[in-house]
Amino acid sequence: MENQVLTPHVYWAQRHRELYLRVELSDVQNPAISITENVLHFKAQGHGAKGDNVYEFHLEFLDLVKPEPAYKLTQRQVNITVQKKVSQWWERLTKQEKRPLFLAPDFDRWLDESDAEMELRAKEEERLNKLRLESQGSPETLISLKKGYLFMYNLVQFLGFSWMFVNMTVRFFILGKESFYDTFHTMADMMYFCQMLSVVETINAAIGVTKSPVMPSLIQLLGRNFILFIIFGTMEEMQNKAVVFFVFYTWSTIEIFRYPFYMLYCLDMDWKVLTWLRYTVWIPLYPLGCLAEAVSVIQSIPVFNETGRFSFTLPYPVKIKVRFSFFLQIYLILLFLGLYINFRHLYKQRRRRYGQKKKKIN
Repeated sequence: MENQVLTPHVYWAQRHRELYLRVELSDVQNPAISITENVLHFKAQGHGAKGDNVYEFHLEFLDLVKPEPAYKLTQRQVNITVQKKVSQWWERLTKQEKRPLFLAPDFDRWLDESDAEMELRAKEEERLNKLRLESQGSPETLISLKKGYLFMYNLVQFLGFSWMFVNMTVRFFILGKESFYDTFHTMADMMYFCQMLSVVETINAAIGVTKSPVMPSLIQLLGRNFILFIIFGTMEEMQNKAVVFFVFYTWSTIEIFRYPFYMLYCLDMDWKVLTWLRYTVWIPLYPLGCLAEAVSVIQSIPVFNETGRFSFTLPYPVKIKVRFSFFLQIYLILLFLGLYINFRHLYKQRRRRYGQKKKKIN
């Protein structure tokens, strides 16, 4: 005897854009679900109110719908989603005013029109927020971009200072003291590049890209660039002096340990030997570098006095000639004040890094 064709229980709910149908059938096999001429056709073998049978129903919708229904089978039911052609609220599901006996509201999903509008607005706001986040970039993406940018900056600086350090070292072993007097002419272009690029380091600290304090970075930037561009760059008489070698060499030695440390930090890596060198080599090198810079300023004072460069005369009635050497003497004081500020900053960093272990031992 063939199975009797029966009608299952169907529950429905709607939103402005969609219709939801829940067909109460379990263990469904071979479902045939389609929409033709705005009528939903359903037929399937399953277990319903009348046991295992073939269940079938037809629904002619109140308004136009898209002819591609989506459905999902579970152990206890069939969930069907139908898209409306026009986003609007329907007063009922079917074209016929009288509701079919097998059809009932799905109170688990039921919303009235005002609630549905609130849900629609919430979804739209969520969609706009998602688009906004995608356009701005997710926090993880921004962090990755920042690390990539900082890694490339530190890599470029490391390569520049490494080139100068290796070049000066090789020239010294080959030429001896003679290499001192030609340092500026062989290294100046690269040093100009690296020192101009170091402006980025101070900007990063100022705008919060890095957590470094602004003042030590600014002091080092202004101090080095003053020596490079003013003392050496504007006076040819200073470019052939041996002090240029010692200034450039101490700067390069410091940076070939500092920049690789920051590169590994961007990769969340910690090489203990490099970390120790980064927090230790500055102890002898910063005072030596400051001493070399002070020597270069002292040697430049008679040169600036002789050439009169950057000197000026105050206007009438004072008419006093102010020599640039006066500002150089003030700069010497500021140079050692800057050394104290940077030395203190680096000492605090080193104590934070290695001081805890000492406290635990004591």
